[in-house]
Amino acid sequence: MGSAETDETLESYGADVGREAGPLTRFHEWFLIQGNRLAVAALLSVVIFALVVGLYELGVINFANPNSVTRVASGMIAGTFSLVTLVVSVNQLILSQEFGAAGKARDRFEGVVAFREDVAEEATVPATPTAPTRVLELIIESIRHEATELAELVADHDDEVRETVVRYTNSVQQRADRVSDTLDQSDIGTFSAVSAAIDYDEAWQLYVATHLRNDYDDSLSPAATDQLDELIGSLKLFNVAREQFKTTYLQRELTRFSQLTIYCGVPSILSAILVGLLYADFTGPSVSVAVLPYVVSALIVVVLSPLALLVSYILRTATVTRRTASVGPMIPQKDPDEGPFDVTYGEDR
Repeated sequence: MGSAETDETLESYGADVGREAGPLTRFHEWFLIQGNRLAVAALLSVVIFALVVGLYELGVINFANPNSVTRVASGMIAGTFSLVTLVVSVNQLILSQEFGAAGKARDRFEGVVAFREDVAEEATVPATPTAPTRVLELIIESIRHEATELAELVADHDDEVRETVVRYTNSVQQRADRVSDTLDQSDIGTFSAVSAAIDYDEAWQLYVATHLRNDYDDSLSPAATDQLDELIGSLKLFNVAREQFKTTYLQRELTRFSQLTIYCGVPSILSAILVGLLYADFTGPSVSVAVLPYVVSALIVVVLSPLALLVSYILRTATVTRRTASVGPMIPQKDPDEGPFDVTYGEDR
């Protein structure tokens, strides 16, 4: 295995350890994932208000024709009712996952208990922590420790094996340090764990580790092989933990979104009705023409508040789901030719 191939083998595509994020990238991450969803929805509302007022000031739109405004108000009322109905349906779908017979609930509980026991055994601790971020910290520490041990065990191997494995373990340690730093700065919530976990490319590390174990099966010592198996086991535990926390987070996030949409639904409908009533008088709008555009613009923002919530929450849940759309080393977001290994059926090593 040449040096060029080795470098490519150890490259975890998309991880970008040590990458300096620019202001645009940081804002993009805040808008999609990191930012408070209410703050993102408020930002969208401010943008909508500024857009409507800006178009009025430029003369592109006006609020003088009562027929046009009332038609828009009627459409907004119908749209808000449809959105609230959709959200209620989503909430019912989430609740349906919580209903089940005693056997199903027992199996789910025993599965979680078995996973926690595996984590405690792998990390050699009396019990697995209850906080999601602490669980991930424990697994990450196990991954880092096992990568360090593996690098020490191959110190007396031949140059090719030692160089390849050490490059891989260094890559694992760097990425583990990066996730550990993120977890240290996070609270104990489920989203903090998911947010840190989606930046860790354990699926690609698992793929590379499996290939190294099989490719160097005859070259690695029994102790090094066992240590590599331990590392693979910890990477699998990390994947399971992330999927568990992601499921819990999505349930809580969509439930919270449903609650907020219901809270905003009534003011939204009332605001849309009020827009129509402003033009109900035969003599014209019931407020001063000077402030009418700003009043109507503010009411439009309130009417569209459920839509702003929908955009802010769906953007984050969709981004989390897309970035974690893999099952172990089966990584659909990777290009078919993006791998470092040339694997042919029946090919001898």
